[in-house]
Amino acid sequence: MLLFRQFVNEDLGCASYLVGDAQSGVAVVVDPAFAIEQYLAVAEQEGVRIERVLETHTHADHVSGHGRFALEHGLPVAIHRVAEPDYPFEPLEDEQVVTTGKVNIRVVHTPGHRPEHCSFVVDGALALTGDSMFVGAAARPDLAVAAREGAEDLYRSLGRLLDLGDDVQIYPGHVAGSLCGGKMSSDTSSTIARERATNEAVQFRDVQEFVLVSASVSTPRPPTTERVVALNRGPWLAWPDAPQELREEGEATVLDVRPFHDYSAGHIPGAISVPVDGGSFGTKSGFVLMTDERIVLHAKNEAEALEAAHKLWAVGILEIAGYLIAPNAPKTLPTLDVDELRTLLESPGLQLVDVRETTERDSGYIPGSTNVPYRLLRRIGYGALDRSKPVVTVCESGPRAAIAASLLQRDGFDVSAVADGGIADFADTVAFRRCGA
Repeated sequence: MLLFRQFVNEDLGCASYLVGDAQSGVAVVVDPAFAIEQYLAVAEQEGVRIERVLETHTHADHVSGHGRFALEHGLPVAIHRVAEPDYPFEPLEDEQVVTTGKVNIRVVHTPGHRPEHCSFVVDGALALTGDSMFVGAAARPDLAVAAREGAEDLYRSLGRLLDLGDDVQIYPGHVAGSLCGGKMSSDTSSTIARERATNEAVQFRDVQEFVLVSASVSTPRPPTTERVVALNRGPWLAWPDAPQELREEGEATVLDVRPFHDYSAGHIPGAISVPVDGGSFGTKSGFVLMTDERIVLHAKNEAEALEAAHKLWAVGILEIAGYLIAPNAPKTLPTLDVDELRTLLESPGLQLVDVRETTERDSGYIPGSTNVPYRLLRRIGYGALDRSKPVVTVCESGPRAAIAASLLQRDGFDVSAVADGGIADFADTVAFRRCGA
């Protein structure tokens, strides 16, 4: 009686699994998120005891819950020996079979994304492919080793997965929204047969052609890669204490996690806006916050502050000093709609900043706009912009333009944001074709 549950973190696009034998009353967790309560709740509901954690690899985009399972429940953690973690672990080997009750989990070493990466084949019918084969795509090979080296390994690993057989179902470690690959589907499962027919990454018959395409990664690296890998390889990480309400922000950087319309109506001077309800909150925050920066959250209420804290902890941002509910927030930030932007485009001296990625801009941009991806503003500075002239930020549909405007205002610019709508609403954009494309 196979017990199988998939858990998808919508904010990060990560998937994790509970696999067990309902009759024997035991199970394992594969690639757990830092918030382990969800697995414990389902295990209790199903009447099984979690006895082990299996890791496909050392994750680079989210903090694993393996340390909490070890510290709070005394569970062993198993990972391929090549990972060389700084915590006690059970080493996995290629073709090893891990049992939980009468369920057999075969280890298939599938390096490429990382050298230690393994996939897990459950009773010959389900393949937990981690960060190797996704639905509609393959993992990026550049986060742990040189991109070409990783791509060569990944090509061979995808071949091993295809050899499992067309009827095998695949359950990946990520879905659309993750930065651990590109072009992946939002579907949470597939079959080898479907991927063989539709997944561009497995259509290559020559390893060098695959390497050429796979190693040319254009997706941004997860912003907290080095920090998260260090946390996941290092000693067990405990669940932090809940942040407490403060009276004032002091010298900390304020991260305003309220909806943007609340921020634009009134915020703490210098606060950075990243709404917790806007999707990919952890990733976006990682892009605009500096390493080890002391952070105070501005939230509507305690529940919103705790939700934001949990999502920040999930990407390794742990330095949260507390939160504010009703501080003095006198600063406003003006917004424009798309029609107002069209009118302003005729104004001399206006600086229109397109804050999308360069690859997005290639398919269509507003003539005269300057491209600075929002995620780079604090890191590379604002040298391309004239502080004496007004600035308007725009992206595809609004959310990133709002974040960028908060960063620019924080640095002293006279800025407005196209916060509802954007490039997608313009029919008269200009396309750009790069040499060789």
